[in-house]
Amino acid sequence: MSHPKTPHVVDARFMEPPEPFVKTMEMLDLLKDGEKMLLLLYREPHPLYKVLKQNGHAYETELMPDGTYEILIWP
Repeated sequence: MSHPKTPHVVDARFMEPPEPFVKTMEMLDLLKDGEKMLLLLYREPHPLYKVLKQNGHAYETELMPDGTYEILIWP
């Protein structure tokens, strides 16, 4: 993914639900204008996508060779 390094990263690859969702929503609340966050998961979070859309957030998802989904999220 050709994104600049973001200091806002949630590595949820080894978390149990619902922790990844909770941590993601907490991080989104901390973002300032123009900032993005990166979520790392081992599965694609379709329920999260729905909530992001409902809340007016945009995202890009890329599946990495090691099976990690990199999800870049911004307001």
